[in-house]
Amino acid sequence: MKKFLIAGLFVALLLAGVVSRFASGSPDGLDYAAREGCTFDADGDITGGTCMAQQEQEHQLGDSPLADYGIKGIDNETLSTGLSGVAGVLLTFAIGGGLFWLIRRRTPGQPSAGSPSDSPAGSPSDSPAGSPSDSPSGSPADEKVA
Repeated sequence: MKKFLIAGLFVALLLAGVVSRFASGSPDGLDYAAREGCTFDADGDITGGTCMAQQEQEHQLGDSPLADYGIKGIDNETLSTGLSGVAGVLLTFAIGGGLFWLIRRRTPGQPSAGSPSDSPAGSPSDSPAGSPSDSPSGSPADEKVA
């Protein structure tokens, strides 16, 4: 299992850190649809027309360290994007690993959500041994007649 996790982490880091530099620089479908109907100058700034992109505003996290698929303060765009991807992968693995660790930390004696101790009164688990509900299907019709 550890080899599988390490291999998965390695592949994710490779994709995020190296392969991400080959991603398309063209706008995605949502950006394309939002900009449809506008005219742009050579720098890509809106100069006219009517489109949804004219109403766009900077969001509250626009100044965060990992905004816009890069790391703030790193001028090399390729390096910034790669490091941002690596940071995202490591953060995701850390959160996921922490959650799984918390779940597995439960002591073996504690009942889980589907254990028989959680079943309501009158369910098959509450019937005495040797009763009809002890048959594999739980119905008396499946028992042999002696």
